[in-house]
Amino acid sequence: MTEQTYYRWKKKYGGLRMDQAKRLKELEKENSRLKRLLADAELDKAILREVAEGKF
Repeated sequence: MTEQTYYRWKKKYGGLRMDQAKRLKELEKENSRLKRLLADAELDKAILREVAEGKF
């Protein structure tokens, strides 16, 4: 592990206990998944709107 990696990790997780750091990683992963789902839903909505308007 590089020194830069260590300090970046320490800055992000330094004040957290191990269980808190794990929970944070889980929440970040879930947040990323939900953002992808929202983007997909918005794309579907835009496509349906265009179909309804007769653009296809």
